[in-house]
Amino acid sequence: MIEVAELIKDSSLGGNYFATDAYVQGDYEFGLIENRQGSRLLALPEVLLKAIHTSLENEVGPAAGLVLFNCGRWWGKNFYRRFSEELSNYYGKPIAQMEMVELLQCLKQCWKSHGWGTMDLDMDYYQQGFLVVKVWNSAFAETATSGDTPKCFLEAGIFSVFFSQITGRNLHCVQTSCESMGAECNHFVVGLIDRLKPVEDWLKADQDHSQIMNRLAVAQE
Repeated sequence: MIEVAELIKDSSLGGNYFATDAYVQGDYEFGLIENRQGSRLLALPEVLLKAIHTSLENEVGPAAGLVLFNCGRWWGKNFYRRFSEELSNYYGKPIAQMEMVELLQCLKQCWKSHGWGTMDLDMDYYQQGFLVVKVWNSAFAETATSGDTPKCFLEAGIFSVFFSQITGRNLHCVQTSCESMGAECNHFVVGLIDRLKPVEDWLKADQDHSQIMNRLAVAQE
């Protein structure tokens, strides 16, 4: 007869590592927050996020989006490294050996526990070479200045480098809808940069996310 202890000992089911009540710890009364490994977490107040958008637009004008995108790529590299290390240590195996469903579930919970909103992944266009990331209640969209173009450049930069690291390919990311413009959620499309080049012009022509995805899919047929 198999002992229950033996089943548990080598089980890969270590629980939800990024579950908020387990992952975020610390002494809230003194403003100290940490993750479950003891690394410090930083809370970004709304006024700071708004100031970043406003200051960059005042300093560099139209280039503010590019600056934020590149900041997101730098942040994304560090985020991927920490994400990979924490999961590998917790589950006892490199993330390259994890099932993709399991890995993406961890990413979604990680995003939520860090307070960046709720994320989901749309694989409908995977065969055409695109991954669509959907984010609701984005703090970056909420604090962005109003305008006629999507504003979550920081998130787009993070997604571009994060999925580049996972796939081993140099991927790009563009945002095709934004809560700051009244959209239900923020859509980000991840794919090869050459395939995503036309999207900027389509956005300027006021095409919505569905129209853009249809045109991208047709272009790959």
